[in-house]
Amino acid sequence: MPKKHKNEPYPLPNELVPDEWFVRLTREQVFADDQPIEMDLGCGDGSFLIRMAKHFPDRNFIGVERLLGRVRKVSRKSHQAELTNVKALRIDSNYAVNELLPHGFASRIHFLCPDPWPKKKHARRRQMCQLLFLRALHGLLEQDGELLFMTDDPPYYGEALEVQESCDLFEKLPWEEDDFFYAKTDFEEQWLAEGKTMNRLRLRKV
Repeated sequence: MPKKHKNEPYPLPNELVPDEWFVRLTREQVFADDQPIEMDLGCGDGSFLIRMAKHFPDRNFIGVERLLGRVRKVSRKSHQAELTNVKALRIDSNYAVNELLPHGFASRIHFLCPDPWPKKKHARRRQMCQLLFLRALHGLLEQDGELLFMTDDPPYYGEALEVQESCDLFEKLPWEEDDFFYAKTDFEEQWLAEGKTMNRLRLRKV
């Protein structure tokens, strides 16, 4: 069990702590209402998650993050903003995707600015380039659900595009910056200020 911070309850409001970590959750255990659920995989400090939740109060948002400090920050910030449509889950993303989260529960999965693992010897760690990981994400999406991936790293993007085009799990949809409201992450704002280009990949489950 994570160590409590001084004078803070455990869990914090908006922090999702399963009763059982070795049984796949049901949709109702994630959010009890019937609003669409969107997941931010590797949500960091929750900047994107909270901006999206504020803009779309009729949707639910769950952030998955393995670092305790970040999860608690998401929980505090969302509670202070009086958001009832946000939850943060502290867990490794691979375990969350493959073992814990419900099948067919998400309308959209956001996988934004992950570590590009630029060294050749580390390239195998690029999750969006792993067919088994893509199959697991496919299983978490509802029918016609979407997977939205973004990176500033052209080699990572190119490999991810090649892998998804070689399988029959998703179809590629157009995604220009102004097609619909999409909050920026802190990383994205920083990289855009440095003149970098974001590579976007929007996929629909088939």
